[in-house]
Amino acid sequence: MSGSPRSDDIRAAALDLFTRFGYEATTMADIGAAIGVRGPSLYKHVASKQELLVQITRRTMDELLAQHRAAVATTEDPAERLRRATETHVRYHARHRLEAFVGNRELRSLQEPFRAEVLARRAEYEACFRDLVSAGVAAGRFRVVSARLASYAILDLGMGVAVWFREDGEIGEDAVVWEYGELALRIVGADTTAPGVG
Repeated sequence: MSGSPRSDDIRAAALDLFTRFGYEATTMADIGAAIGVRGPSLYKHVASKQELLVQITRRTMDELLAQHRAAVATTEDPAERLRRATETHVRYHARHRLEAFVGNRELRSLQEPFRAEVLARRAEYEACFRDLVSAGVAAGRFRVVSARLASYAILDLGMGVAVWFREDGEIGEDAVVWEYGELALRIVGADTTAPGVG
């Protein structure tokens, strides 16, 4: 599917409908009606509802991976790298709640080989956090029994934000991002007294 404005409208409509009604209950006719396009015209832009779900889930994981790499590239300090990765993770989920919701709930609706492809990206993303935790442990900066469990807990922080955060809520995005970065460091028992941390 191209990156044309019409294609973007179709993807946005699909995301909204998948969130509200679920993938299975949404039809291509529903998506077309949401943007005022009849069926035959809709198929000029997208081959199927499955293609839309693949686009949404693939793009979400690609953006998360790219933003993670950019966040950790500017420092070698283990605690600061974990803080920046967590803050980026949380901010993404605060700003892309629908993508996070659909990406988690509708994995079951992805057909092969797309499901395996998206699951591989998710595993790669988790491994990025596990590697950060493991590096902090190796450097004597973190104290955890299981780097894998710690990475799962930190990832859950961001995914939870997608459920409850609202732009007009009591706590602003920057405050949430900062506090969750602090929580991640507590999860790993970080020594934040080293120079350049905090």
